Amino acid sequence: MIVYHQAFDLYHSVYRMLQLLTYFDKNDYVELDRLRIWDFYLLFPDKMHAIKLRQDEKDIKKLIRHYISKKENPYEEVVDERKLFEKIKPYQITAIKCLASYGIINKGFLSENRVSIVSKQILANYVSKFEPLTDRELNVIKLLTSHFSQISMFGPFGLKSRTRLLESKYDAQ
Repeated sequence: MIVYHQAFDLYHSVYRMLQLLTYFDKNDYVELDRLRIWDFYLLFPDKMHAIKLRQDEKDIKKLIRHYISKKENPYEEVVDERKLFEKIKPYQITAIKCLASYGIINKGFLSENRVSIVSKQILANYVSKFEPLTDRELNVIKLLTSHFSQISMFGPFGLKSRTRLLESKYDAQ
């Protein structure tokens, strides 16, 4: 039996990365691991409910609960999120390198594990050819690129620790 899932589709990975970068408002850079984490949650939005949030982030938890409904889909049951995150890594990295080869993101920053948009115009040109995102996808992207872009990647309250998708135990704070 052949089963398709967009997590293992290179073209869909490129599509997701383009969508995420479109809503990234800053003119500097985003860490490669942060972009990969955002991509995972764009693929599996209901997994955002499992992100550890602090007591003072109740408003974010409320937004997640309100705008990102938990859909029980038996075909998308994820047993081990960290293992799945590692399985999709080659697709994510290849998609990012593809965007660099098209001149959408800066090749030089990739060696530093950073992603920086070369031109918003080139990016907008590619994204304009796609169908509009669903409301759920828009909500996920806006939450990720606003609140979760301000959280540090490292430390006990960093994004790596909160999502438990990447090892954070030995990171420098």
